[in-house]
Amino acid sequence: MNSLSFIPLGGIGDVTKNMYLYELQNQILIVDCGLGFPDETMLGVDLLLPDISYLKTTKKKIVGMVISHGHEDHVGALPFVLPNLPKFPIFTTRMAATFANGKLKEYKQSPSVQHADFNKPLNLGDFTVTFIRVTHSIPDTSHIFIKTPVGNFYHGSDFKFDPNPYDGNLSDLEKIKEAGRMGITALFSDCLGAEKEGRTRSESLLPANFEREIKNTWGKFIVTTYSSNIARLNQVIEASEKVGRKVCFIGRSLLKMRDIGKDLGYLKIKAGTEITLPQTKSYKDSDLTLIVAGSQGQEESAMTRFVNDEIREVKLRPHDTIIFSADPIPGYEIYVYEVIDTIAKKGAKVLYSGVTSDFHVSGHGSQDELSDLIKLLNPKKLVPISGGFRHMAAYKNMALKMGRNPKDILLPDNGLPIIFDKDGARFGKKFHSKNVYVDNIGGEMENFILMDRQKLSEGGIVIVLSEVDSDTGQLIKLDIITRGISLPEKMLISKLSNNVKKSLSKRKGRVINWSYIRKLIGNVSERVILRDLRVRPLVLPVVIEV
Repeated sequence: MNSLSFIPLGGIGDVTKNMYLYELQNQILIVDCGLGFPDETMLGVDLLLPDISYLKTTKKKIVGMVISHGHEDHVGALPFVLPNLPKFPIFTTRMAATFANGKLKEYKQSPSVQHADFNKPLNLGDFTVTFIRVTHSIPDTSHIFIKTPVGNFYHGSDFKFDPNPYDGNLSDLEKIKEAGRMGITALFSDCLGAEKEGRTRSESLLPANFEREIKNTWGKFIVTTYSSNIARLNQVIEASEKVGRKVCFIGRSLLKMRDIGKDLGYLKIKAGTEITLPQTKSYKDSDLTLIVAGSQGQEESAMTRFVNDEIREVKLRPHDTIIFSADPIPGYEIYVYEVIDTIAKKGAKVLYSGVTSDFHVSGHGSQDELSDLIKLLNPKKLVPISGGFRHMAAYKNMALKMGRNPKDILLPDNGLPIIFDKDGARFGKKFHSKNVYVDNIGGEMENFILMDRQKLSEGGIVIVLSEVDSDTGQLIKLDIITRGISLPEKMLISKLSNNVKKSLSKRKGRVINWSYIRKLIGNVSERVILRDLRVRPLVLPVVIEV
């Protein structure tokens, strides 16, 4: 066994859809299996996946998969990827395993992710894998130390070195030092915070800010954050209990994570604090805290529906306060700020990272923490991962200032192998790595389908042109353009017009969120076409303000 190849299938240049291969002769170890998120130009696309074409065609044996933590961009692609690959063992930490198996069940797949112990190494083929605890914005996050006959490799996925984490679980610096003493051939490091000097602020700074703001709120206290950020949820719950407010969770992903957090003992909430959405009608606004899913402004999320008055039980009022306790994911800024604009139009108080840093801290280490990891491990080679190219460049500049040789800092690309052998490290031959998209047909989880845009002509395309009154948000006129598919256009226009008018009529006189209206028209059109014509073309809604 003379060489090992490190092959990124995702996670390079776009921050998300993390998936990495460690290839040792005829064996492959997979690290992470994450989703990506589309930007505003990707009409009709809900999710992105790493391209697994190489894994589907290679004759090499997949000896296993290990997952660093439970965030969607590291674990969310499992239901889409696993059916296309042979069976192999999958290991991750406690919370990530619970989350991953729950996701597989939703997609009617057998739960197959096993819980790994931080204190017990795993043998997967010729790889020996050890999970090392680190702090991040979700419990049970780990780095992965990989021993091979070629050398020792340290997979340093998302992390920061928080000296005072909310859950009290510190990064295991002694284990990191121990790995460094064994000798590290290469460190593959999180680089998302490489542009920021100093250290990332501690999670422990936020509770006092939540308590201050909740005491100054006369109406509903509303917080949206990543559903997986258990520490942040606990902070909001604790502040609410101190002032006697009831807490209501709103949104499917948040309710699921609430259940996982409770089952594992990570979510702390006193008996009698939580109420259901229908029960909110029995309480004054000043007695309510709402924790709402949708911090990224997703068009069908609970937060977007809430600010557009689509949730019957609770409505946004001018005396309410809404806190966005999360930074926008790259590509989602336009959606986040459109929701914030809608809140501002309604006169409620809205606090977000653009106006205050009091309610969110990053889960990623800044330059001091990234350099600390290098010092603890003293690796021969450095490879920044899980970031955009600007973050990778910033990481390289930081390492150069530390006195590192530029030849020992390798900047990878998706599909570009890095080959490690007795002579050092070199790039191999790059193979084509394409985008793989996921479309949500009809809004139901079980109806997600994979769609390669190169096969678009097989299903055709329907462009729905809708003229919408800019004052009322009501449909004025609808027309369609079809390509690659033959449809009864007059009948379809009539049916779509009637159904779209009916859906938009419920919004009469309300503040208009144009992204939400476009998504609504698209969803209605997809349902009508599928129901009446039994076909699934790509539907692109185009809204014209009149």
